Amino acid sequence: MRRYAGSCRFIFNKALALQKENHEAGGKFIGYVALAKRLTAWRNGADTVWLKESPVHPLQQALKDLERAYTNFFAKRADFPRFKKKGQHDSFRYPDPKQIKLDEANDRIFLPKLGWLRYRNSRKTKFSNNWKRARARVQRLHARIGNCRRDFLHKTSSIISQNHAIVCIEDLQVRNMSGSATGTTEAPGRNVRAKSGLNKAILDQGWFEFRRQLDYKLAWNGAYLIAVPPHHTSQTCLSCGHVAKDNRQSQARFECVVCGFKENADVVGARNILSRGMEKLRDEGQNTARARAGCASTARIACEVSGAVRPPATGTRRGESVHAG
Repeated sequence: MRRYAGSCRFIFNKALALQKENHEAGGKFIGYVALAKRLTAWRNGADTVWLKESPVHPLQQALKDLERAYTNFFAKRADFPRFKKKGQHDSFRYPDPKQIKLDEANDRIFLPKLGWLRYRNSRKTKFSNNWKRARARVQRLHARIGNCRRDFLHKTSSIISQNHAIVCIEDLQVRNMSGSATGTTEAPGRNVRAKSGLNKAILDQGWFEFRRQLDYKLAWNGAYLIAVPPHHTSQTCLSCGHVAKDNRQSQARFECVVCGFKENADVVGARNILSRGMEKLRDEGQNTARARAGCASTARIACEVSGAVRPPATGTRRGESVHAG
């Protein structure tokens, strides 16, 4: 096993030296496929025929490690790759699980060119005392994270509900937005990993819970929550009303392709949501003049809209009782 680790170290250092020589000569970066062809030549070379004693897959993994080190360096995530030294993190790995056989009953494992080896099965045994203590620590950590999120949502929703008479939001279908993209065997999904990350981010923010809290807290204070359709809110021009996907140049930049109106995309989306909310108020029989005049300022809307304009909210104020009749 020490010889195998040494062979992997040799291949890594030899390939790194080749990359440096090629760069100093003005050549381009040598990719993994080209290096793998060189590995075949090195294993058949007269001076390095001893490389054949080691399995080829771990040697290939050493070349992949070098390519990953260069990738991290180019992305400014790590320093320039350095030559490996004997005795420092010596290791090798088999990438193909089909080549490995595990006999848990007899605590042994089969590795290519090494045969059956005994191993000690004693690390993180499930349901041991150490395992239970580790599980308790993880549970406390997740409980603390959940409490922090709930505290933030409650404080934010309370501040908004106590300072605004009307709040307009997008009627987002969180359940559909955070659905799995795995698909089925017949029709597998696309970009499953990226969609999984997006789903986690959406659920971590607690959009549905935030809306639920806003709904009943605004009702407590005699205010109103208006949910409007979310379609094209960030793609509709505030100046001319033109709707186009190209209007949103990037995540933060909005520029109308017709009239040239420019603004932050989030600001455009927020003002369109507010405008649609005012239209919804008008359609429900509200004072049209006040609703239109209020589109320019959310603060002005909060001051102008009162119980005389719209019937009392469906919720109840704290301290009041509900009477059926």
